[in-house]
Amino acid sequence: MNFCENHWLKPQLVGVFLCLLLSSATTLAAPSAVASAHPLATRAGIQIMQQGGNAFDAAIAVTTVLAVVEPYSSGIGGGGFYLLHQQAKKRQIMLDARERAPLKAHRDMYLDAEGKVDHDLSMNGATSAGIPGIPAALEHLAAYGRLPLHKSMAPAIKHARQGFEVDDYYRRMAGFRLEVLQRYASTRRVLLDDGEIPRSGFLLRQPDLAVTLEAIAEQGKAGFYQGPVAQKLVDAVLDNGGIWSLQDLNQYQLIEREPIRFRFRDAEIVAAALPSSGGLVLASIFNMLEELGYRHGAGVDSVHQLVEAMRRAYRDRAEYMGDMDYVDVPVDRLSARAYAASLLTDYSAQKATPSAELRAIASDQGGNDTTHFSIVDADGNMVAATLSVNYPFGSGLIARGTGVLLNDEMDDFSASPGVPNAYGLLGSDANAISPGKRMLSSMTPAFVRTPRQTLVSGTPGGSRIITMQLLGILEFLAGADAEAIVSQPRFHHQYFPDSISYEDNAFDDAMQQGLQARGHELKLMSYRYGNMHSIIRQNGSGELDAASDPRGIGQAIVDE
Repeated sequence: MNFCENHWLKPQLVGVFLCLLLSSATTLAAPSAVASAHPLATRAGIQIMQQGGNAFDAAIAVTTVLAVVEPYSSGIGGGGFYLLHQQAKKRQIMLDARERAPLKAHRDMYLDAEGKVDHDLSMNGATSAGIPGIPAALEHLAAYGRLPLHKSMAPAIKHARQGFEVDDYYRRMAGFRLEVLQRYASTRRVLLDDGEIPRSGFLLRQPDLAVTLEAIAEQGKAGFYQGPVAQKLVDAVLDNGGIWSLQDLNQYQLIEREPIRFRFRDAEIVAAALPSSGGLVLASIFNMLEELGYRHGAGVDSVHQLVEAMRRAYRDRAEYMGDMDYVDVPVDRLSARAYAASLLTDYSAQKATPSAELRAIASDQGGNDTTHFSIVDADGNMVAATLSVNYPFGSGLIARGTGVLLNDEMDDFSASPGVPNAYGLLGSDANAISPGKRMLSSMTPAFVRTPRQTLVSGTPGGSRIITMQLLGILEFLAGADAEAIVSQPRFHHQYFPDSISYEDNAFDDAMQQGLQARGHELKLMSYRYGNMHSIIRQNGSGELDAASDPRGIGQAIVDE
């Protein structure tokens, strides 16, 4: 019995007044937070929670607004992974909304007469598009939420119909993919201004996309995978040389999967499972760090250990990992501490291990303009979601009459063993193209729980996603706040190419000299990469700390 219940039998005026004060103080709503890559999406997520929705309703709002205002990164013509935490059930689940290969796809579909990969076919236009998963995810998320789809999707429909102002980041991305965007009349008409990059402040309207979003809001996934929208999608793909069918769309199913779970010292880490390689690669790296006695912030020694662990884990990514519904991936072995110890038998504390000297790979295998958002609601429910259309603006093709920009995720398959994809990743038969198969991904939404607090985090960045998450988690475990986590300088190694790529503020002269002295090759990046969005929740009080990466245009809001 609480204080007021004890005093309810003595209804003196002062006592009643005191009880009312105490009751109101103890029932104040806990804070909620959203951190995403665009302010309009963040505000939509907060708005939906203020209207009675939970984190899962807010995820629908953020997903669909990003699809409208950030077409270079995600959209309903793409896919992704959602990591959900249901506070009442203390349950975490992964929603696999990854794209699938069309049923007419085959392993040699991008090879020319000489057996070489035609990257234009795998990266641009209808031939590069997998079957989208986001519309199925929206309906599935609604089952976890409190609000009808039409309410959670209302902000996106409004922005599609009324338009949003183009910013400088949009203009840079459009400039990067301008040639492909100009190929298709349906794309030129919607995403460009008279065939050219829109000026800053240009009001970009997408009325066809608004109609498609309304169909999903009213009919759920059937509004996309069946009926008029589905027919228009298939017609547009076939007219542009693609191989989609109505059967491809009708058969698409979202899959609930168990995420990867592992421990690092006193922290429990939950991350995306295959067909995301992220959780498994992270587990391998952290197991190696345990074996090495890793100490955070120990200068050249700690960076050397991190790079050597990255190198070995990415080598295994290339050889073993793919869609577990199609290939046998030795998950238990790859995530075991004993296996991590075996990977380090040729490790030297003073010398880099050349990637070419690691055991031979059977045959050797990401999306950079992906997006991520993190959400925590007042009840403690959490969402970490990483979504993508792969390369900036995906395939570059909008299916006429739908407003749907199609992905180019087929490039994430291994089109030919030993040939790198757009992100320099190598692949083996485990990630070869097969009808209906999901392509391997690096998207790594994650939760990290310590006895005191919980991190919800993720980032875009192609093959670098996993190492960005690694560095962010280590910062969190070292006591950093959300702002420090998303702002920290970054470096990366992925087995091939055999070099450490790093941001201009990551290594000082002494660090560079120390790493080179151990045989590491360094590659200075010409830009700062990633766009991390993180929320930290105090396990006891529910207090929230949220931040969006300063490298992007995103926004984090804590609504108290």
